[in-house]
Amino acid sequence: MFLKPVLYYIYQLLKVYAVALMVIPLTAVYQESKIWSHPALPSLNIFGMIKVYLLNFLWMGLTSVGCAILLPKYLLFGSVSVEHDSHCLMERVIAILITILVVGPVQIRNQEHNLPADGTPCIYVANHASQIDLAVVYFLFRKFKWIAKKSVLYLPGVGFLMFMSGHVFISRKKGKDKSVTVRRMYSEAKISLSKGVPMFLFPQGTRWMGSRLPFKDGAFNIAIDNEVPLIPISMDIPLSVWNDLYPLNIFWKKKNPVIITIHEAIPVKKGMDKEELKKKCYDVIYSVLPPVEKNE
Repeated sequence: MFLKPVLYYIYQLLKVYAVALMVIPLTAVYQESKIWSHPALPSLNIFGMIKVYLLNFLWMGLTSVGCAILLPKYLLFGSVSVEHDSHCLMERVIAILITILVVGPVQIRNQEHNLPADGTPCIYVANHASQIDLAVVYFLFRKFKWIAKKSVLYLPGVGFLMFMSGHVFISRKKGKDKSVTVRRMYSEAKISLSKGVPMFLFPQGTRWMGSRLPFKDGAFNIAIDNEVPLIPISMDIPLSVWNDLYPLNIFWKKKNPVIITIHEAIPVKKGMDKEELKKKCYDVIYSVLPPVEKNE
């Protein structure tokens, strides 16, 4: 008698979860469409919207499977036991797989000379053009921690897998609550860096391609407080990335790759001028990216 209602509730929860997996990617399509609605960019066509939907559907679906695989270990041995597997296996493999299936090839430049060895405390900073950025950075094959909005926790699969990976979640609040959130972010970053795990931040704070947004302070405060180098990274997303026929045309047309350029590390010490660091990273990151149109 007891088992039947339990199974019923599990069934209902699975139905709700399945609906969420199908519906939530639509919000990602809307968000990505807004980015590409800038006059300097090609608006998403129907095929592009389908690919954005597929990328997010696959991401959430496959991370849900990853969560199910790691959950017994998490429950038996705690969060520390699954952190490496969650990030370096599940997140990485899923991100690379969906990039190959939906986005296309990724080319890494200066990896041999400028990419720090795994376990080197540093701050990766990159421009943030599209949700594609969140997937292609896993081609660096480095362990790191994101600083993400707390709302990401509620995404099916993605949220719990990121939680198991030990990423840092913050609330975007104002006033006193914001100061508490910022202090927690700096504290979590300090702990991560002390263990040799880099942080990965997009200092412009939001995704945008139509213009070059100014960098915010967070990444540079963390670097100065902990005296760790900044590693500037440029993300060059082809304008045809969504609207072309990839992967349907892989046998007769070469796909333009997403190009990730890793720049030389910028040493950081306490007392350095934060504004100068911001400008230096800004100039270095955008030095290899295509110029923004005049209607910026």
